Amino acid sequence: MPKLSQVFSGNYLKAEDLQGKSVPVIIESVEVKDFDDGKKLIIGFAGKDKQLVCNKTNASILEEVTGSDDTDDWIGKKAVLVTKKVEFQGKLVPAIRFSLDGPKSKPEPEPDPEQEGEDNSGIPF
Repeated sequence: MPKLSQVFSGNYLKAEDLQGKSVPVIIESVEVKDFDDGKKLIIGFAGKDKQLVCNKTNASILEEVTGSDDTDDWIGKKAVLVTKKVEFQGKLVPAIRFSLDGPKSKPEPEPDPEQEGEDNSGIPF
């Protein structure tokens, strides 16, 4: 029998998808999507199936990592996804964050978008 997390995994990344690892990614797309609670950025990554719903915190981190507040400038940039505990509704919960200590300070292997279906990081999203 499958696990509930597999059945209801959806198209968007969740903290559990990172399996507690730092995951190097290359930003492939940035789109704006309307949700019930407002507009959000949807970020796609080269060689990855799932996308990230980007909150304001992650957008601010990406602005610093990429050096630009123009989301068009984020395309093709390297970043690192990590899991951090954050407070949400009075509880500490795991959340995805972009790392400020990403590719600038320590180079990570670059995912190869040409190798379709292969995930160089070992993370199955």
